[in-house]
Amino acid sequence: MTWLLTIEIIYLLIVLLVIMRVLYDTRSGDKALAYILFIILLPGIGMLFYFSFGVNYRKHKLYSKKIVEDEVLLQKIKRHLRNYSEQMLQSAGLSREYNTLARFISNSTTSPLTGNDSVRLLLNGEEKFPEVLKALQGATSHIHIEYYIYENDETGNAIADVLIDKARQGVEVRFIYDDFGSHGLGKRFIKRLEDAGVETAPFYKIKWYLLASRINYRNHRKIIIIDGKKSFIGGINISDKYRNDTKAENGLYWRDTHLMIEGPATFYLQYLFICDWNFCSESKLPFVPAYFQLSVREKDAPLTLVQIVPSGPDSPLPVIFYSLMQVIGSARKSICITSPYFIPGESLMDALIIAAKSGIDIKILVPGISDSKMVNAVARSYYTELLQHGVRIFTYQKGFVHAKTMVIDDDLAVVGTANMDYRSFDLNFEVNAMVYSEEIARQLQNAFDEDLKHAAEINAADWLKRSKYLLLWEKLVRLLSPLL
Repeated sequence: MTWLLTIEIIYLLIVLLVIMRVLYDTRSGDKALAYILFIILLPGIGMLFYFSFGVNYRKHKLYSKKIVEDEVLLQKIKRHLRNYSEQMLQSAGLSREYNTLARFISNSTTSPLTGNDSVRLLLNGEEKFPEVLKALQGATSHIHIEYYIYENDETGNAIADVLIDKARQGVEVRFIYDDFGSHGLGKRFIKRLEDAGVETAPFYKIKWYLLASRINYRNHRKIIIIDGKKSFIGGINISDKYRNDTKAENGLYWRDTHLMIEGPATFYLQYLFICDWNFCSESKLPFVPAYFQLSVREKDAPLTLVQIVPSGPDSPLPVIFYSLMQVIGSARKSICITSPYFIPGESLMDALIIAAKSGIDIKILVPGISDSKMVNAVARSYYTELLQHGVRIFTYQKGFVHAKTMVIDDDLAVVGTANMDYRSFDLNFEVNAMVYSEEIARQLQNAFDEDLKHAAEINAADWLKRSKYLLLWEKLVRLLSPLL
């Protein structure tokens, strides 16, 4: 009995130490409580889960990385970015709210507000992939490509063929793929690229899937940079399933949104790529002027303002989350949100309710057909409170809506990789684009309105009459929302 008592005391001490670690390490009270309950209710498994998925790497800065090792040169780059951004802020004529937003992003990330950008909205893979292939074929200097999901299918091989051709022509080609999201690529696919001269790097390679905290911190970015001048950013991965022009009749319609950018906004996407490359590749990239085409706006040139917003475990702050909070608070008339995984958390819920009670027209488009029943159940647990306060929620019925977009009033469009959930705000490496443009906002609003034609609005009165057992189930699974 003595040895049994000793084991129990040791176990209780271990549990106590782990709980103290959770409290010290986890910024979110809701998330800390979820981990603590998991540790107490599922002994052993809960602790294993926490150390595999819950350690706060932003706090421990294990993902810290630099564009260059030379600190003096790095500071020169940052000063150049700040000076450019300040010049644009002074000449852009943004509203006070957007000026404050742009300064927050710039001060938090060094990402400059850029002007003289040409921005094109691309809807679904059938619009994106032809433009990507055309742009890649026109590359003369370098191609940098970084994706969460890259599949070894018709679309993936068509792009790979161009990358191989360009590498053989002497164009520098570098390819980052997330080792978790793109696990199906296979060694043969990568070898074919490397044999042709394409440099490849898996982002944070996973060796032990069941015990790897690396699984929880993934590179969810989807970006392409060509010659430092043209770039692509948005929600569309490289896979046949994102195309609707080649699917069989029973194929699921996939609704998504991407941007093609020509101009100085590409500069910061290049910066992010090199940071990521230097983190996950054995060959380091230095600062090379040819990679960065940052030019001052010419007089009387058309002005489209863009600002890239990165966030991830390497960021001192959850910048994307904070920027969306500020965007919602700046709205004057309307907010239109599209998100495939809508788990906003209490802070964003409060911001949306405050906006709704202030007379802002808020519409949220979420999947009617979801690829995750658990995530969908957690998301539905947030609808009741929003509906009670006048927020309108629509479920997309034509297929699966995977776009991550926002339209604020009639002059700000947000397109990127970040879902409206804990994972995107706190765990994944993500990137959004803020486009301060009436024209792009109008186009994105038109796309949103078109999507609503294929959506069903949730009737608030009927929703509030649902079974108490169903409500209880949603409340229970909502406890897991910080872990999803």
